[in-house]
Amino acid sequence: MTSPIHKIGVLGAGTMGHGIAQVAAQTGAEVALFDVDGAALEKAQARVRKNLDGGIQRGKLSEADRDATLSRLSMSTDLAEAVQGADLVVEAIVEDLAIKQKVFRDVEAQTGPDTVLASNTSSLSIGAIAKSVERSQQVVGMHFFNPVHIMKLVEVVVHEGSSIDARDRVVELAKTMGKQPIVVKDSPGFASSRLGVVIGLEAMRMVEQEVASPEDIDQAMVLGYGHPMGPLKLTDLVGLDVRLAIAEYLHGELKQDQYQPPEILRQKVAAGELGKKSGKGFYDWTD
Repeated sequence: MTSPIHKIGVLGAGTMGHGIAQVAAQTGAEVALFDVDGAALEKAQARVRKNLDGGIQRGKLSEADRDATLSRLSMSTDLAEAVQGADLVVEAIVEDLAIKQKVFRDVEAQTGPDTVLASNTSSLSIGAIAKSVERSQQVVGMHFFNPVHIMKLVEVVVHEGSSIDARDRVVELAKTMGKQPIVVKDSPGFASSRLGVVIGLEAMRMVEQEVASPEDIDQAMVLGYGHPMGPLKLTDLVGLDVRLAIAEYLHGELKQDQYQPPEILRQKVAAGELGKKSGKGFYDWTD
């Protein structure tokens, strides 16, 4: 029987980090959200409250549920403080292997031998991240989807050295969060990114070739294939810079043409059109 997870540290207060922290706190766990930027933490706290308020308006939560969740969620700019006594630490920072490896080393030095160290990376090798620490058996991937408080899937990614206990503990936690976990072997892009990136990049090529507008391409996937959101709008929410980095990584690892980033993606990133966070991507978000 796996030991339950009661205390969680989440690293990175961005789009994914604040959502992971929210759903973790909703399970009843004590959660500390860490970021070096205090302003980012304030913004994250406001976004969590807004999400919970939306749940109240939709009849999914009570005010007592919201208040209890917020009471279990703390903010910290001190890494050691955020991960102290944690049963699980989930990293949700920039998609850069060297930076993630350094963070994992820092976290390992501040946590106990039974702490599970998880990465929310959508494409980088969990095995490569695990090589940076001594307790590599405690390292797994825990890939959430945006928006975290709504999307049901969690990819649990195991590398060759991941322990069965670490895998089972995060699988059980995902279920407690109301998510549907799938277990995937460590491989470039895992299952979801490897498939999703191909669709997104092909949609960009269609815009480039003037096959149809971004709106109509997205409608094709929403109405024709039942996707909750079209690939171009999803790219805007994820961030075009993030999509570009993932595509370049997968193209480099898999050597397959379908992962070659189209020129329109490179141009938009170079122009600072990164999607919703910058106000413009394939859509205009300034309204």
